[in-house]
Amino acid sequence: MEMEKIIKIFDTTLRDGEQSPGASMNIEEKLRIARQLQKLNVDVIEAGFPIASEGDFEAVKKVAQTIKGPEIAGLCRAQVKDIDRGWEALQYAGEKGRIHTFIATSDIHMKYKLKMKPSEVLDAAVKAVRRAKSYTPNVEFSCEDAVRTDLKFMTEVVAAVIDAGAIVVNIPDTVGYTIPFEYYTIIKHLKDNVANIDKAVISVHCHNDLGLAVANSIAAIQAGAEQVECTINGIGERAGNCSLEEFVMILKTRGDILKFRTNIISTAF
Repeated sequence: MEMEKIIKIFDTTLRDGEQSPGASMNIEEKLRIARQLQKLNVDVIEAGFPIASEGDFEAVKKVAQTIKGPEIAGLCRAQVKDIDRGWEALQYAGEKGRIHTFIATSDIHMKYKLKMKPSEVLDAAVKAVRRAKSYTPNVEFSCEDAVRTDLKFMTEVVAAVIDAGAIVVNIPDTVGYTIPFEYYTIIKHLKDNVANIDKAVISVHCHNDLGLAVANSIAAIQAGAEQVECTINGIGERAGNCSLEEFVMILKTRGDILKFRTNIISTAF
């Protein structure tokens, strides 16, 4: 009998979900949701973007101090000040604190948003991971706008950040652009062509602009991804994110075909 593979659930309701219009939360509201996510038994809670504001910093700090069980992540740009500030808040989670750092890797973002050359982006990514690694071994790196990134360049970036110490590499569909077969092909390419990929977990983070966030996430795990980033009710920036409850229940309902499961407690509390 084929064993079911466990897919980690990374919930970003408190960070990306808060970018949904009308969904901003104060510290107490974030804690209430974090406690429910703890009951659901999610693997990782992304509590916020610590450098974004004093309020966000305090919310991440409070979640890190309060929530037990899930890992607690904070999002940080690939900049020293972001990473230092992030760990100030996350340190209270101890070994469960995760620094999640990112930089854009697509040609359009590098040229028009970052105004950086690919070599500069690669250097910034590696330096960011090393900085984060100086605080904790629990480091995740994201290639922002991954699905519009040149595959050869992304392969180089992924290999380099894993060498630098990242244990999770996120391949996000930042602008909700991909379709399932294309996403499957991207993840499969990385699994087959990044020499040190066995030292890291591939994560995926899908947006729902084309209504395909859940479908794309399913395609990604079939190609070898082992962590899915999602939100409650699929709330999030623009059209939203991969819906946690839809993704979890697809795996639970169609385990006969998919052969995956999560650690989520799907029965009533």
